[in-house]
Amino acid sequence: MSKYLFQLAYTGDAWTAQVKNPQSALNRATTVIESLSGKIESLYYAFGEYDLIIITDMPSDVNAAAVSLAVSAGGAVKSMQTTPLMEVDEGLAAMRAAATATYSPPSA
Repeated sequence: MSKYLFQLAYTGDAWTAQVKNPQSALNRATTVIESLSGKIESLYYAFGEYDLIIITDMPSDVNAAAVSLAVSAGGAVKSMQTTPLMEVDEGLAAMRAAATATYSPPSA
């Protein structure tokens, strides 16, 4: 399983509905993520650009993309960002691999 960071910003109408009838974002998120064979590691409300932050374990990029598509299609979010996450050892392995790569940047 791979880790993914989901960042969601609710629409004004979604916030209006939640203020009138507070419901657990954890329950909603668990339902969609588990239906696509994933598991929630943590979930937080936030303020700023995004309203909800979720860290998950998902079996594949396809499953993570399906979460994004399903939630976006629901109409309650105005924006959503999905970021694949790497463990520190994976990041170090990527750096080592990059050191052996051949790349020529554009030149003027």
